[in-house]
This record gives sequence, C-alpha cells and structure tokens, in this order.
Amino acid sequence: MGLREDVERFREIGEERREDLKEFISYGNLGGSGPDSIKIPIKVVDLPEFQYDQLDQGGVGQGKDGTPDVGQPVGQPQPGDGDGDGDEDGEPGEEGADHEYYEMDPEEFAQELDEELGLDLEPKGKEVIEEIEGDFTDVTRTGPHSTLDFERLFKEGLKRKLAMDFDDDFVREAMKVEGEDPQSVYQWCRDQHILVSLAWIEDEWKRIPDDERDTWSSYEEMEENVERTTTLQRIRREGLRDIPFRREDERYRHPEIIEEKEKNVVVVNIRDVSGSMREKKRELVERTFTPLDWYLTGKYDNAEFVYIAHDAEAWQVERDEFFGIRSGGGTRISSAYELAKEILEEEYPWSEWNRYVFAAGDSENSSNDTTENVVPLMKEIPANLHAYVETQPGGTAINATHAEEVERSLEEQGNVVVAYVSSPEDVVDAIYDILSTEDGE
Repeated sequence: MGLREDVERFREIGEERREDLKEFISYGNLGGSGPDSIKIPIKVVDLPEFQYDQLDQGGVGQGKDGTPDVGQPVGQPQPGDGDGDGDEDGEPGEEGADHEYYEMDPEEFAQELDEELGLDLEPKGKEVIEEIEGDFTDVTRTGPHSTLDFERLFKEGLKRKLAMDFDDDFVREAMKVEGEDPQSVYQWCRDQHILVSLAWIEDEWKRIPDDERDTWSSYEEMEENVERTTTLQRIRREGLRDIPFRREDERYRHPEIIEEKEKNVVVVNIRDVSGSMREKKRELVERTFTPLDWYLTGKYDNAEFVYIAHDAEAWQVERDEFFGIRSGGGTRISSAYELAKEILEEEYPWSEWNRYVFAAGDSENSSNDTTENVVPLMKEIPANLHAYVETQPGGTAINATHAEEVERSLEEQGNVVVAYVSSPEDVVDAIYDILSTEDGE
C-alpha cells in the first residue's frame, strides 16, 4: 500500500470516528457551531508523512582527521532526544488528545438526520418565483398552424374512416335482389350493421342496369354467392384513398406552464425566560431548538427565524441572546403568542410562507391563561406545525400543567404536537415527535 492509499484510508477512519449524530445532539457542544456550519467533534488521526533527520542532531559517523569513527557518538544528547511522549522540556506529556471537527452544512445535517431518524420531510413551495414552459403536453382547439397536432388529427380521422367504412360492392349486389327498393336495402344494411347512408344508396340505385335488378331472388342467395370483404382486407388491397378529417378533430399543442415555487419557511422560536427557568431547563430548550433550526434551514430554500422571549410580557430578541436570557418575572405564555401572531401577519403571510411555531418552557403558566388565551391563539395562527416542548428535569412539577392542557385541548388538530424533555436522553425523541407530526395539509 502506497502513501496516497494510506492517506485516503486515514481520512476514512477520521470520518468514521466522528461523534454519533444522536450523541452530539444530546451531549455535544452545540454552541461551537454556527447557523450555516455544524461542527461535530472527531478524534484526530495523524496522517502518515516522511520525517527527515536534521544534520545537527547527532548520529553515527565514519571518517578521518577528527571525524568520528564507526560507532562513536556525534555530539551530546540534547533534551527531548529519543523516543517517548514527553514535551519539549523532556517532561512527560500532560495534555489530552487533540480534537478537530467534522463540518457539515445544514443541508447535509438534514439528510443525515432523516436517515438517522427515518424522516423525510418534503418542503412545500408557496411563493411563485418563476413560470417556465415545459413539454408540449397541453392541447387546445385553437392555435398557430405550426403547433397543429397532426398525429392526433390523423388518428381521429382514421378511427372515423374505420367506423364508417363498408364494402360498397357488397351493398350494390344487395340492390340487385328481386323486389327490393332503396328504402328496403337501407333497412337491410342497418340490420347487418353496415354504416351506409340512404342518400348513397339512392344515388347508386340509379346506376344499376335494369337487366341486373333481379339477379338474386333473396338476400340469402346473394350472401351465399358474393364474398364480403373486411375493412382491413380492402385497406391492404387498395390502400387508404381518403381520410375523413373534420375541423372539430383539430387540436393545437401548447407547452405545459410549470410554476417554480420558492420553499420559504419562517420558524418562530418561543422561550419562557421567567424565574423558574433555571440553567438545566434552558439547556434542554437549546438542545431541542438548535437542531430543529439546522434541520429546517437545510430543508428549505429560504429559512428565516424569529426569536421571542417571555415572562409575563413578551419581546423579540436576537438568536445570540435567546438561550441566555433569564428574567425574574412571572409567566404568561399567551403574551408570546400574541406577539408571534402580530409578526407573522405583518411580515410572513400564510399564502407565501411555511410556518413553524415552536415554544418551550417548564409548563408553568398563570391561572387559566392556557385554556382561555393560548389555545385559542394557537387555533388562530395558521402553521404547518405548532409544537410545545416541556422541559422539566426530574419530572413534571405539580403546577406545571400547560403542556397537558394544550395536548388535551388540541389533540384532534393535526398540526399540534407536545413533547416532554426531562433529560438530554429525551431530546432526540422529542425532535422526532415534532418533525414526524407535521400536518400534510
């Protein structure tokens, strides 16, 4: 195996030693990544390389005039010479193994999370950004002559030809039956399912010589003595002499108009920052919301994010502030939904934007605010998905009832999900529950 093959093999090993995606979401350093670049730790694997001895580091020589003989050391050993894992001062190394990062963009992150969790969210395009002409699959009754669908016209004419064709010689022989007239011959043709007009029979009747009018005593005798040819036999023998085209058969090809729609999404992240939201609860919110942001960024052409913090009041913040804010106030969750509704109606119309509204907290809320205000607001805000994430390390507190009330009130609504996160181990399951619950409508 050559050096090039060694390098490629070591790179493959490095990718294999990347931290597991689920483990990274639950326990990794999410703050080390940005919105467009996710950094997942990997153990550094030293790549193979050539190393050369320097001339002044000593060795074994051979020569004359002061040149060392074979086996005589050259120079005194210097600190750090020799084997071992010591540092440059000769002391044993104390630092841990180096780490680097496997970087992926949000699109790759979304693909890998789909594979990891068995998801496959199909983004919906809403805003039309371009109309293009596709294949000539549409037809109309009018159009430029150059777009006439002649193949269709010919087929329609041919079908009519086959339906109307009859053996005219056979019908002429029927006119020679004794005692018949044009009307009776026409009726006989109808009975025999021969599609011939009375006008044609009357016209041909005049051409029958008088001495041939009583050639046959009956239709049965005529049929026994005259062979009736099929349409296919006549076409093979004579070819197609004419096709009965009609104007109503004309169709003109037009290209299909394809609308290119941009897949826009706005994600509203709402977080309770009241005094009860201590550090462990805040961390669980960050571990749940951050991968959701990366995933939706990777899935959509254009993703925008709105961050709302609230205690008893709500205000919009930047992402950098969102996970660190802590307030000493009480809690009124409906204040955040009121602000979210206002922002969405003014800046992100439902006709043009996919919407996700994610809220998280410890489920503690002011009396009756959930049933009287939050639930009606969630019904009034159109969204692909509403989610509430309860973060209660160690289990739900007695007065933490918001999540249960939302779940009970909106369980029949297809675009609402409630997830419970009491430890980092629950984060991945919560993300799966949220992303697998999006309403298809």
